[in-house]
Amino acid sequence: MEKNIDLRSADTIRYLSIAMVEKAQSGHPGGPMGGADFMHILYSEFLKFDPDDMNWHNRDRFFLDPGHLSAMLYSQLHLLGKYSKYDLENFRQWGSSTPGHPEVDKDRGIENTSGPLGQGHAMGIGAAIAAKFLVQRFGSWLDHTIYTYISDGGIQEEISQGVGRIAGFLGLNNLVMFFDSNDVQLSTVTADVTSENTAMKYEAWGWKVLTIDGHNHDAIRKALKEAQDEQEKPVLIIGKTIMGKGCVDGEGKSFEGAVELHGKPVGKTGASFEKTLVNLGADSKNPFLVPQEVTEYYQSILERKRKEAASKKEEELTWRKDNPDLVNKLDLFLSGKTPPIDYSTIIQKANSASRDASSVVLAELADNVENLIVASADLSNSDKTDGFLKKTTSFKYHDYSGHFLQAGVAEFSMAALANGMALHGGVIPVVGTFFIFSDYQKPALRLSALMELPVIYLWTHDAFRVGEDGPTHQPIEQEAQIRLMEKLKNHSGNKSFLAIRPADAHETTVAWQMALENTFTPTGLILSRQAIKDLPHEDRYTQAQGAKKGAYVVKEGQDAKIILLGNGSEVSTLFEASELLEKDGISVDIVSVPSEGLFRSQSQNYQKSVLNSGKFFIGLTAGLPATLESLVGWNGEVIGLDHFGYSAPAEVLDQKFGFTAEEIYKKVKIFHKKLNL
Repeated sequence: MEKNIDLRSADTIRYLSIAMVEKAQSGHPGGPMGGADFMHILYSEFLKFDPDDMNWHNRDRFFLDPGHLSAMLYSQLHLLGKYSKYDLENFRQWGSSTPGHPEVDKDRGIENTSGPLGQGHAMGIGAAIAAKFLVQRFGSWLDHTIYTYISDGGIQEEISQGVGRIAGFLGLNNLVMFFDSNDVQLSTVTADVTSENTAMKYEAWGWKVLTIDGHNHDAIRKALKEAQDEQEKPVLIIGKTIMGKGCVDGEGKSFEGAVELHGKPVGKTGASFEKTLVNLGADSKNPFLVPQEVTEYYQSILERKRKEAASKKEEELTWRKDNPDLVNKLDLFLSGKTPPIDYSTIIQKANSASRDASSVVLAELADNVENLIVASADLSNSDKTDGFLKKTTSFKYHDYSGHFLQAGVAEFSMAALANGMALHGGVIPVVGTFFIFSDYQKPALRLSALMELPVIYLWTHDAFRVGEDGPTHQPIEQEAQIRLMEKLKNHSGNKSFLAIRPADAHETTVAWQMALENTFTPTGLILSRQAIKDLPHEDRYTQAQGAKKGAYVVKEGQDAKIILLGNGSEVSTLFEASELLEKDGISVDIVSVPSEGLFRSQSQNYQKSVLNSGKFFIGLTAGLPATLESLVGWNGEVIGLDHFGYSAPAEVLDQKFGFTAEEIYKKVKIFHKKLNL
């Protein structure tokens, strides 16, 4: 009996996927074969998008979590005309547009970069939060659905607990997640790994859960319709699927469900690639050929999508005519830019901790940047994001009128959600926690950089001066790790990350301006817990504008032969040491380096004007010397730490570790004498 067109379409996704993997001799064929039915029904009947305007802001979005199922997504998008036959044939090859794990390309329909399991669906949940935020402000015409796709691996990754809890707590009824439950891992079966009841787990978090046969098209339709109609909760559709659906061996017998199909080309598993192609209705001599009837069917689907999108766009035009006071605000939100802010009018309290100075700026931003979403990992009173929170409210169940996400103790989850918010667009996400916990955020931070997302990471308690909390809370190697990110280039050829450690309150104000104006990469603000003396200058705010070049001279000594350099609270210590040195007739220059990466992006002439190679350098850092070694070079030394911290009051640690003006003075004197200056 001739297969119906929907099954024919799903089988086309199956055989295109295995053909890609077979030609590349690399990839994952079994998962795409299992998920093809859901993908076809979702894209053909439910997903709202404009084929001619894939960046349309009111589209539904599809976030893939298991990036190793990339062949499935590319095959689906090929049927939509977004990837060519050539693209599929060059899967996983140099220079191709079909890398092994999808990389964000909204023009082609790729909403997120995925690969590290768990983060893809987390980004989808972040996008759902952003969508709710916008609907609350501009009306239900802007409502759309976020679909995510997860596998057993993503369900098992710990991040799924953090984001699943938050989605249920907030009642994100615009979120639909399909769980491709095929009971097969990469190296074994799920029964060898877990016995948890996934449905009960998500129900406990406040999700609605539906369990279906993931290959039954009518069951998929019914579940998606029920999910669309859900008014209270996010929906998890558990689709029981078969790994390698349609795969057969050389005798034509079923080879479905084999563990080997997860991560090997079909022809290397004991199954027959050629017989499987025939079983799926492919031309075995031309496995990248799409049947004419499927091509024609998808042309009709695209026409329907165009009409649906045109209708929604007409609805927006009507809204724009009826709400002229909101139009400019929406357009500003969607542009990713902020309204003009006069940062020079922000009054900072003298000698503040940079976390307190940040709080002052955030309070000002709360009054001026209406699409800022600030999150904190249960630390708002310590990372001082409460300066923002005091002027707004936290998100609650079905209430997104505020601007603050109480993420709870879930730093990784919070950062991944922020990536999803940034990918969705229309909002500016800020995530706050202690600097030591940047370790927990690193996987999401890396994807922020890879996807070139303007997420702002706010890190406080930046050094060993956390004191009594001891080494578990004292960042020593963290700044060096973050500074390495500044050395990486993204696909656009720019630095992939901007890390700023301001030297005082005024530099903190400038750092916030830099963060909000940096719309092409993530930014990390590294802030102190302890008070910092303002650097002496008659117009310190104007002088602090030099931070916008990454490094600048904050003190010029007369005929100085030595340059002292550092960032953060160490710069004020260098100033105090310089005053002691001057009493001995030793003049020094002082350079603040809030961002080495940004400084290295400046012209060679500017870099030489700040760090004169004819002078000798001494760097001071509260972390690993590696933080400043590339700046100091061969003609100098770095004073830093080569050990973890200890539990003691901050002032005691400063004394014990040699981070006082007197100790720096002594070390510079020794250096000066050694060089016979």
